[in-house]
Amino acid sequence: MPDSSSQEQSSERLQAFFELIREGDAEQLVERLDELHPAEIAHLLESLPREDREKVWALIDLEDNGDILLHVNDEIRAQLIKETDNSELVAAAQTYETDDLADIIVDLPHDVTQKVLYSLDEQHRQRLEAVLSYPEDSAGGLMNTDTITVREDLTLDVVIRYLRILGEVPEMTDNLIVVNRNGKYLGTLLLTDLITKDAGYLVSEIMSRDTESIPASMPARDVANMFEQRDLVSAPVVDEDGKLLGRITIDDVVDVIRDEADHSLFSMAGLSEENDMFAPVVLSSRRRTVWLGINLLTAVLASWVIGQFEDTIEKLVALAVLMPIVASMGGIAGSQTLTLVIRGIATGQVAKSNARRLLNKEFAVGILNGVTWALVVALIALFWFGDVQLSIIMAAAILVNLIVAALAGAAIPMLLSKIGIDPALAGGVVLTTVTDVVGFLAFLGMAALFIV
Repeated sequence: MPDSSSQEQSSERLQAFFELIREGDAEQLVERLDELHPAEIAHLLESLPREDREKVWALIDLEDNGDILLHVNDEIRAQLIKETDNSELVAAAQTYETDDLADIIVDLPHDVTQKVLYSLDEQHRQRLEAVLSYPEDSAGGLMNTDTITVREDLTLDVVIRYLRILGEVPEMTDNLIVVNRNGKYLGTLLLTDLITKDAGYLVSEIMSRDTESIPASMPARDVANMFEQRDLVSAPVVDEDGKLLGRITIDDVVDVIRDEADHSLFSMAGLSEENDMFAPVVLSSRRRTVWLGINLLTAVLASWVIGQFEDTIEKLVALAVLMPIVASMGGIAGSQTLTLVIRGIATGQVAKSNARRLLNKEFAVGILNGVTWALVVALIALFWFGDVQLSIIMAAAILVNLIVAALAGAAIPMLLSKIGIDPALAGGVVLTTVTDVVGFLAFLGMAALFIV
């Protein structure tokens, strides 16, 4: 999450652009845009209403700032592409690295795609096809095929002279990848070792054979976890036979981590991180309607449970006053566990092997929290209504709901993940239904049995 100073800076920049747009000062706008990185311009475009976004986009030279399209979300990218001349799109696409071109080429108009492909030489076309042959959310879809490889039987002096002939190395290069004659991955040669060791050494004597390669089929989420755990800057990607395909660099992994975080946040509200914040009202309303409808069904179920105790509530109004406390406490307790487990699943910390222990632990937490807060709520109810029996029932309902909430918060995401449903998307709704129904049923049921 950005710190307060960066948020303030972004807010001030946005306000300054709003003022320039209102004044119609195109010259000043262009000057300010030239001062920004493409990612900052992309953030600005996402923050502007559509009519202002169109004005700013018309002032941008895409040939110099083509990376902007890589940084905006999918919906806004599609909108900007529609508003851009094909010639500009072709010029921008020709500046992209292979992995970036693979990300955007499917969004380009057919004519632009054809022109871009025709402009590539055979080697770069094959590299692009290699990346496109893998799912976007896999290591193969993330990788860049622009790598520098060396053989293990070369001396460091030969490698250094080879690099001088090349004249440059790809961005984010911290090592050279060592392969055999058939292109099979063997290890890595750190650039620091290359320039600090005696030039007479063979690559095989200096190289690291411990650097683990990444299978092209590995999910992007697992790639991000691997980079995080091992503090990697780059890593080689291989096919099922161990042949080198390309490499993944930390800048691509940062994008994956951010996308995963955005996805988890938006999914809990039934939204997509790729939606335009300033999309038309009707479109935004339609997108949210499905989630509101699902929530309505769960709310009706909870209300139906309450309705079964209508006579009980009529006889003791205090029940209606205290009901929200039971449901709210269960909802919060369950959400805490749900969030913890969803993150654990995402980072690979929760699996079948430790699921039972996690359930046992959350059951114990539910009991401890349940007893603690049952006593607190019982005292509040006793002080409020002066009814000892009602206070005891309130405490029992809180205890039951917090235990169930803890177990449900742990079990629901595991079950959803097992059947192929995103727990971040559906977990919250299912949990709310469980805690509401159990809370109302326990509280009103015991009240009907022992008080009324």
